[in-house]
Amino acid sequence: MPSDWITRRDCDKPLQIKTLEKSFSDIPAGATMLVVTPKLMDKFIRQIPSGETVEQPAIRKALAGKYGAQYACPVTTGIALRVVSEAAYLELLNGSEESDVTPFWRAVAPDGTLSLKLACGRSFLEMMRTKERA
Repeated sequence: MPSDWITRRDCDKPLQIKTLEKSFSDIPAGATMLVVTPKLMDKFIRQIPSGETVEQPAIRKALAGKYGAQYACPVTTGIALRVVSEAAYLELLNGSEESDVTPFWRAVAPDGTLSLKLACGRSFLEMMRTKERA
């Protein structure tokens, strides 16, 4: 599975905005919801300035607004963030320069639940955030 992260990140999925028939998570019925893809997430994270961080609710709001939806799906946002994070970390392990990979540490909170699932672990996220603030 690990080598699959890059393939999953780079997969071309068409932009989808769905109108919900039933409420879902924090999204009411009748609202429009962006289905977040890894490519959308990758592009968004690459635009976060060095030393800054953005939490998932803010990412969802920004992506929904950018693509003309009222909301962004919390599930696909989390999945896309994990895919992008694992792919970038794998690229680092394979010798890519930090400046060439997606700076996922700007979007994954070290104390969040996603950090527990990532191969890099919380300490890597904390180290990268500290390094950028220096």
